[in-house]
Amino acid sequence: EVQLQASGGGLVQAGGSLRLSCAASGFTFDDYAVVWFRQAPGKEREGVSCISSSDGVTYYVDSVKGRFAISSDNAKNTVSLQMNSLKPEDTSVYYCAATRTYYCSGYGINMEALDAWGQGTLVTVSS
Repeated sequence: EVQLQASGGGLVQAGGSLRLSCAASGFTFDDYAVVWFRQAPGKEREGVSCISSSDGVTYYVDSVKGRFAISSDNAKNTVSLQMNSLKPEDTSVYYCAATRTYYCSGYGINMEALDAWGQGTLVTVSS
């Protein structure tokens, strides 16, 4: 059974940093990429970043480029999202999800092809 659990959210002032972690089980990073997406109240889901460890592909949405960094630890089956220079508009619930590797590319994330995701973690950035 594919399971993912995001953690590490919290309240931070604008300009601060947080590190989110995703604990994954039931699949290997050889076949699946991990996606971080966020959803704020009343808004659609937004794919923030993804990593496909099998082919070294990473992707970031334009709004977080240069501020967020995604990484994976294949031995521990975890994926982290380091978020720096946080802005109030980054406030959202962040989720990690699994998708087939070909749905995570340097051009974007196919948000319609997510296979599974767990409970999210709330990130609140105060101004």
